[in-house]
Amino acid sequence: MINEMIDKLNPMQKQAVLTTEGPLLLLAGAGSGKTRVLTHRIAYLISQGVRPFNILAITFTNKAAREMKERVAALCDEGGDVWVSTFHSTCVRILRRDIDKLGYTNQFTIFDADDSEKLMKNIYKAYNINDKVYPVKGVMNVISKQKDALVTPKEYMIQTEKDFRMKKVAELYQIYQDRLKENNALDFDDLIFKTVMLFRGFPDVLEKYRSRFHYIMVDEYQDTNASQYQLVKLLAGGHGNLCAVGDDDQSIYGWRGADIRNILNFEDDFKNTKVIKLEQNYRSSQNILNSANAVIRHNNVRKAKSLWTQRDGGEKITVYRAGGDREEAMFVAKVIVDGHDAGKPYGDFAILYRNNAISRVFEEALVKAGIPYRLLGGTRFYDRKEIKDILAYLRFIANPSDSISLSRIINVPKRGIGDSTLEKLLSYCSESGTPLMTALSMPEMIPDIKTKAKALHDFYLFINRFSDPAAQEDVAELIQNIVRESGYKAELLAEDTEEALGRIENIEELISKAADFEQSASGQTGLSGFLEEVSLVADVDGLEEGDEAVVLMTLHSSKGLEFDTVFIAAFENGIFPGYRAMQAETLTAMEEERRLCYVGITRAKRKLYITLSKSRMQFGQTQYNAPSDFLKELPRELLDVKEPNKTPSASSSVAPPKPSKQAYVPQTRYLTKPAPYSMPAPSGGAVDFEVGDRVKHMKFGIGTVKDITPAGADHEVTVEFSVGTKKLFAGLARLKKV
Repeated sequence: MINEMIDKLNPMQKQAVLTTEGPLLLLAGAGSGKTRVLTHRIAYLISQGVRPFNILAITFTNKAAREMKERVAALCDEGGDVWVSTFHSTCVRILRRDIDKLGYTNQFTIFDADDSEKLMKNIYKAYNINDKVYPVKGVMNVISKQKDALVTPKEYMIQTEKDFRMKKVAELYQIYQDRLKENNALDFDDLIFKTVMLFRGFPDVLEKYRSRFHYIMVDEYQDTNASQYQLVKLLAGGHGNLCAVGDDDQSIYGWRGADIRNILNFEDDFKNTKVIKLEQNYRSSQNILNSANAVIRHNNVRKAKSLWTQRDGGEKITVYRAGGDREEAMFVAKVIVDGHDAGKPYGDFAILYRNNAISRVFEEALVKAGIPYRLLGGTRFYDRKEIKDILAYLRFIANPSDSISLSRIINVPKRGIGDSTLEKLLSYCSESGTPLMTALSMPEMIPDIKTKAKALHDFYLFINRFSDPAAQEDVAELIQNIVRESGYKAELLAEDTEEALGRIENIEELISKAADFEQSASGQTGLSGFLEEVSLVADVDGLEEGDEAVVLMTLHSSKGLEFDTVFIAAFENGIFPGYRAMQAETLTAMEEERRLCYVGITRAKRKLYITLSKSRMQFGQTQYNAPSDFLKELPRELLDVKEPNKTPSASSSVAPPKPSKQAYVPQTRYLTKPAPYSMPAPSGGAVDFEVGDRVKHMKFGIGTVKDITPAGADHEVTVEFSVGTKKLFAGLARLKKV
């Protein structure tokens, strides 16, 4: 059966599947079917007698790991036994089994960025560190970079010996690591850092995993940093059967430590490497691919490849240059409305931008047009206060050494335990070495605790009810008991507000998530497994296919996704590419920006729009940015350029200028301010209602018109509905007089 499936692959895909021994580098272009290749390769290995237990596949997102598991299981009965997970999940599984050798227990907590920052702030307070001289976020960033580079606190202390300021940061790094260990906790960077330290320090542990994993496959290899590279190299040092899959043209995470040299130098690092290029694209039209190829060819540091497809040319890329950012957003909204009216689901559309600040004007336009949308990069579900509160309860129950979680929940809901009492408790435990739960059970031992002893002991009794491992098996039931018995839900109900009810709904969603986890978990179950899963979740993991909403996200977040119609917004110098990249002394930053452009273009399957504005409100001021330099790199014959009040034409005066031999010197504004841009008159004529009339909206129902204002190609109408006053575009929102 698997041989029949392999025969359906294209020649290069088939070659990649059948090449199983030794190091293999798969240069997989965007949309080239790399997941199909990886899953068929795993199924083929199993068909050749390789035990699923001996195969490791590493991805970068839970979503990708989930998809790979499902596909492998569908290809062969034993596929579900293959170890498929993200880098961090892989390391957590290893550490849960062997971290005791590093002085931790296997019930360690994984601190998120907020937890880590709180721990560092506690250190600042204890050591009287001035956060103006040593900003917390800056210090945490330095520590993160050292861990990614596998530099220990002692090694960093030596490196910074002659630099007074950085030596202090090195001292904070050491104290921070000591405090993490006191809490039996690891931060996100520690997961890989500690695993590599474990392997280096305990060769028998490394040999155990080398003996287990005969075949290793790593997806998105171009995104690996120094610690991930070393982890893979250590694991693959046994059998040597490493398959690295990636695309140097999609290396866009240099700012967070990804090193493009890992994929560019793969043949040097692993001798006798076979290189196979997957260039046939199954996603986009040829015109889109030609545009992407044309842009990326301007990069010097890359492995030569060119995407192609058997599909026809497809539609031209529409370039729309608006007079202002509101008009740009209105254009995008109108295209979406027209597309939806023609039968396209909202989920077919995605608006991409270089930074999150660009989203505001598009969100406003979508709201006014009555278009449902989903914003990636906003407040995550697991970052909401009520969810973090309940998770802190769960984390403290699982790991009673976790002082950060204790600090969050000890007075939530209010129990009369203030900051002063908490500080005395934590200081006593730190100085005496007394475990937190022991101190809580006998609070009379704590000096100057006075009348708060009973409140602390009551809290101990409450938490202690859930210390039995049996009570932690059904996580959904555990959450329900905590929410009910702690009084958390009762406090929200007493508020009797829409916000409080919304928080209760979020907690109920967490309970549903826990119930679903217990039913579907294929690895570790129970409380530890649940906490591990929610700690490692990413924004994009929650994006499901078929969502009936337009998606707004940064270009970085869009990697790995695809949409029928894509808008790349704010395609202007200073924004995309950013000024910092344009002014950099080396080409490294600019080449990464260009790779980001390539990623954005290749997200589109059928239609790509590139939008920009002559003026844009930024930092509270009107900015005048030139069209992006990347526009010059797009083949003019593939573009359909549009501009308000001008005849659309690829050869019109607004077409991208020819590349100049002179270096571009970016400027934020024109030295002589151009004449104010005049919004075009509404093209649809007058609306058929007046102020005071009743109108109907498909979402908000019937309301009364309070104001009508011309707004570019439409009218902005203020309507008072029963749900509140809304500002809408008359045409886009399809307001009808009743």
